[in-house]
Amino acid sequence: MWATAVGVARVRALETERENPLFRDPLARAFAAAGGLWPTSPPLPDDEAARRRRSAVSRSIVIRTKFLDYLLQQASASGVRQIVLLGAGMDSRAFRMDWPEGTRLFEVDTAAPLDFKAAVLRQEGAVPRCERITVTADLREDWPGALAAAGHDPAVPTAWIAEGLLIYLPEDAVELLLARISTQSAAGSRMGLTLGSRGVIERFGTDAVPGSAASMWVSEMPDDPVGWLAGHGWEADSHTLRERATAYGRPLSTPPQREEQPGGLISAVRPHGTSRFPG
Repeated sequence: MWATAVGVARVRALETERENPLFRDPLARAFAAAGGLWPTSPPLPDDEAARRRRSAVSRSIVIRTKFLDYLLQQASASGVRQIVLLGAGMDSRAFRMDWPEGTRLFEVDTAAPLDFKAAVLRQEGAVPRCERITVTADLREDWPGALAAAGHDPAVPTAWIAEGLLIYLPEDAVELLLARISTQSAAGSRMGLTLGSRGVIERFGTDAVPGSAASMWVSEMPDDPVGWLAGHGWEADSHTLRERATAYGRPLSTPPQREEQPGGLISAVRPHGTSRFPG
């Protein structure tokens, strides 16, 4: 599954080369090239429906990247100095964003993507702008133990990012992941999630090419994501891709497929007075 992260890097590289990009990711092109997806990607099915799906996925990657960048900037401004990227893939926020002094950023992923990434970073001579700590762990196993061993302190606030991740996990695994995040989150912690919108698997995944990202999607957002997160002790806001795209000056030209509330871009805060160990 992690190889899809190289495809995400290609999308970010293309955005970086735009005249007015929503973000700049100077390492994305190197990740895409090392993965064989730059300057061109392998031939893909080229019917109109396939092109439309690829375009929609690319747009969602760009908008969600901008959304989560802003969430992390707000977390830093609130005093959070611990960042955890779950399923970090080719994320380069440790290198491309400005971080306050004392920030520690943990990248959690399995060995294969972390090793691939390390080789590219060495080749590029990349220097992180904060303390960057990689944590080799499978999110289906005891990743909280590995994170603690790497120095994460659950007694102080953390900003958690699960970007483009939950859609690949079955619902029980999503629940377990969120429960584990919650037990490691002090008051004042932040969280940014991307969730598969209702009906996205039917629209994109049903006839997806085997091995493609969409062919591996298995879960969508609950009907009430804000209420779902409240049950885990989080105060959340839900945003649609269309809403954020308009706010960022990139309005979607395609008409909505259906009612687009609630949204799949989630920002959440762990309020004061919430137990770190619910239930």
